[in-house]
Amino acid sequence: MTDQPVVEQVDSSVYTVPTDAPEADGTLTWDSTTLVLVTVRGGDVSGLGYTYAPAATAAVVDDLLAAVVTGSPAFDVPRLNEEMCRAVRNAGRPGVAAQAIAAADIALWDLKARLLGLPLVDLLGAARDDVPVYGSGGFTTYDAERQDRQLRGWTEDEGIPRVKIKIGESWGRCEERDRERVRRARASVGDSTALYVDANGAYSAKQALRVADALGGEGVTWFEEPVSSDHLATLAAIRARAPMDVTAGEYGYTLPYFEHMLTVGAVDCLQADVTRCGGITVWLRAAALAHARGLDISGHCAPHAHAHAAAAVPNLRHLEWFHDHVRIERILFDGVLDPAGGSITPGADGSPGLGLTLAAERARPYRVR
Repeated sequence: MTDQPVVEQVDSSVYTVPTDAPEADGTLTWDSTTLVLVTVRGGDVSGLGYTYAPAATAAVVDDLLAAVVTGSPAFDVPRLNEEMCRAVRNAGRPGVAAQAIAAADIALWDLKARLLGLPLVDLLGAARDDVPVYGSGGFTTYDAERQDRQLRGWTEDEGIPRVKIKIGESWGRCEERDRERVRRARASVGDSTALYVDANGAYSAKQALRVADALGGEGVTWFEEPVSSDHLATLAAIRARAPMDVTAGEYGYTLPYFEHMLTVGAVDCLQADVTRCGGITVWLRAAALAHARGLDISGHCAPHAHAHAAAAVPNLRHLEWFHDHVRIERILFDGVLDPAGGSITPGADGSPGLGLTLAAERARPYRVR
């Protein structure tokens, strides 16, 4: 296309937000979360994108991606995604480089939609009006009271009919406490709420099957990463025997990884993270791979980065309304969405792009770069 705007500037910044309590899952503990923000400018218009990744991700944007994107046609986002992927060849694409590409890709889609004066979902083309969400948190560091309060907040205060807690505490060494926390979660949310669990790859294969049988008795319908998603054949074997859906994919950084995961039959529902897999461009392709096999896709975390793309695919199951990221996005951005009733509606107010703007005054105390 001729006479279209070009990308004139690419900038990065880093924000670190402490958690509101100590947090852990089955295989990791943390007390803060870092968001790397990318802004791209074309004329008087700017687009933003972000990823949850180490601060070093910003250096990848500055050193390897900015020169590739600057001066290029702003509307040619898939072309720029491909060029960014080529630019990180010798740096190694999976991991931090993919996350840098993701943040830049999201920013480029936001810029394109803003230049056209459209909500991003209207640019992509909507497949649905509403995006179902599920409340996600329930960290292994929570005591019974805090877990109960969080779960009831989602179900009773916000009307979200799907919730997830973390299990697999201390690499699966606290199996009885895992089961007790699931029993308490079921008591908190009642029988009509869908209950999910995420082990973050903490269990061994036989242990995961033993736990799956126990979870089935509590009506758990979603078992995320019962074992590490590095071991797809093992994940597929567990999927074949577990009574609930087995899911994974959040650590997919390239499209071939998702293709391999689907080919071996490792999951009942594909997860993909738009802030890790290379951005909206690649996330939509992952959704198409799943759709071709009759499977759904679920957006992993970063709900406001996913929202518009999620509304543009026909095989979406839901989007993760993750406690940490929801809290951070409400602090750093204006224009966040309301999950009341269990879904969000991206683009409903007509705001262009993602509908987000950086809340500079609120964000300033958390900026570290």
